[in-house]
Amino acid sequence: MLIKKPKTYDQQIAILKNKNIAIIDDVSAKTFLKQVNYYRFSGYFLPFQINGHGSLFPNITFERLQAIYEFDEQLRNLIAGVVDEIEVYFRSQLAYYHAHKYGEEGYMDACNYNNKHDHIAFTKRINSCIKENARTTVVQHHMKKYNGHFPIWVIIEFFSMGMLSYLYADLKSPDQKQIARELYHTSSVCLKSWLRCLTDLRNRCAHYSRIYYWSFPALPRMPKNVLFKTNRKLFSQILTLKFLYPDKNEWESRIMTELRALMEEYLSLIHISEPTRLRCIS
Repeated sequence: MLIKKPKTYDQQIAILKNKNIAIIDDVSAKTFLKQVNYYRFSGYFLPFQINGHGSLFPNITFERLQAIYEFDEQLRNLIAGVVDEIEVYFRSQLAYYHAHKYGEEGYMDACNYNNKHDHIAFTKRINSCIKENARTTVVQHHMKKYNGHFPIWVIIEFFSMGMLSYLYADLKSPDQKQIARELYHTSSVCLKSWLRCLTDLRNRCAHYSRIYYWSFPALPRMPKNVLFKTNRKLFSQILTLKFLYPDKNEWESRIMTELRALMEEYLSLIHISEPTRLRCIS
């Protein structure tokens, strides 16, 4: 099949109308398409498309799709802030635990990891972190003063969320269990699945990708006392954020307040079993 040719904004408007999308103001719609890539916007058609592709059901307006896009943008910004707080907390606690258990450079010793750990690959990732940040004051300071030696609480600040998850998964089983128990009162199995979910969610937020009506690759594990069957939709991901969020009081007082307000503002436009699901993450 030949790759599609680029379309002008007028042609894009015509395509939208051919898809059964009602457009009240062509000028306003064109202005929006100039700000948002048509392909990005088309992802928001999915809940309304007949058989999952092609034309949309009747009475779906461009304005409604635009509002759902804006809802997704605000929701993504809210979640991104939560993810940042979780990541900073976990990064800090992981460095503290490892430094006091194995020393300032214990992360460079293959003996401190489980049998699945690939230390050669891990060392290459460490070196890549240093190289990518070679111009920073931190790296230059440690290269000059400490001959290129970095304590874990310094180097870990350059780790991606994926690398943090990788580091935790490669720790010895007793270390994994202790960290999971002390930080989150859960099992290492649950924590590893939550970190994988957090990595996927963070990457989508960082790339401004759609999270509404998205199927995530990772399926989070639930603690034994949580009677909820998870799926690959956004709600399950938000539930893991609740488990990982370091301040439970702030989760209810601030995060849930903002989330409820956002849901209520767009409730007539989006699809969600709001009362039941919001209670689960409160």
